[in-house]
Amino acid sequence: MEVIRGLHNLRDEHRGCVATIGNFDGVHRGHQAILDQCREQASKLCLPVAVVLFEPQPREFFAGDQAPPRLTRLREKVRLLGESGVDYVLCLPFNERLRSLTAVEFIDRVLVEGLGVRHLVVGDDFRFGCDRSGDFSLLAEEGERRGREGFGVEHTRTFTLDDERVSSTRVRTLLASGNFAQAARMLGRPYRLDGRVVADQKLGRTIGVPTANLPLPRLPLALRGVYAVVTEIPGGKRLPGVANIGCRPTVGSDRPVLEVHLFDYDGDLYGQRLTVFPCARLRGEVKFDDFTALKRQIMADLARARRFLVEYLAAGEPGLADDSLPLASAPLAREAATSEFSAGRSADHDDG
Repeated sequence: MEVIRGLHNLRDEHRGCVATIGNFDGVHRGHQAILDQCREQASKLCLPVAVVLFEPQPREFFAGDQAPPRLTRLREKVRLLGESGVDYVLCLPFNERLRSLTAVEFIDRVLVEGLGVRHLVVGDDFRFGCDRSGDFSLLAEEGERRGREGFGVEHTRTFTLDDERVSSTRVRTLLASGNFAQAARMLGRPYRLDGRVVADQKLGRTIGVPTANLPLPRLPLALRGVYAVVTEIPGGKRLPGVANIGCRPTVGSDRPVLEVHLFDYDGDLYGQRLTVFPCARLRGEVKFDDFTALKRQIMADLARARRFLVEYLAAGEPGLADDSLPLASAPLAREAATSEFSAGRSADHDDG
């Protein structure tokens, strides 16, 4: 699959396609159904499938830190789209220039002159253009009006699971509540985070709990708190452990990070790329008064995570070798693990 960054990088060979437009955050089963529609039409017309994305996502451009947290970074999103049979992704920078295009200008420059779209699949509630006058009806009218240079338009089919519409918003809600089992059903795979291990303060080593630290983007986080996890290390082996996701204000940090402790593992992971699968939410964010209180809670977190993961697997439940992960359908503990640490404290973050 090819990623094309910006209209100026489009070439003649990219013209002529079946396309869809959207954020595709999470590339969940609803998105996958849209891509199925695109592939059906592409097969009939003998054309490639193109997806038009925006970076940043429009709501991030307008709302900044108040935008919903992302389910997938651009790198992960592109990988998932490629696995879903997309031939190329056109990634457009969402800036003031793009935002100021009228609906008809967007059709002209992006769909007709840029991609040479022959068939477009979008939601019937899709809106675009600086005045938000662009909608499904306008696309259909413009596509027909242009004759041989035009395009057909088809609305997306709603994808439901257990009579519930699958959406990025619903997946975010499920993740935030610790329902990883239902989130995985809607995504079509277990939720995952990945990144490259970097050197950090190494405070975990001082209490016998070394962690692999993966920086996170300075964006709203879909998950915050302490989790039982399964982590895939280089070579494909998957190991149980516990992870903390957040900013660690107890030790004076305001930079989001994913810290992972792997049970019974002794190895150097610096510079390696890890994939982390959260399996159960142990507790929410708690700011501790001192490092001693933090250490005591970390030990309790390790015990809970080990019981959930190790004993769960020893009982003959799904293994770690594939995507049959032991996913929780509800949090394993109260918002704060013990009243000793949480009473009278603000809901901030710890350093798991």
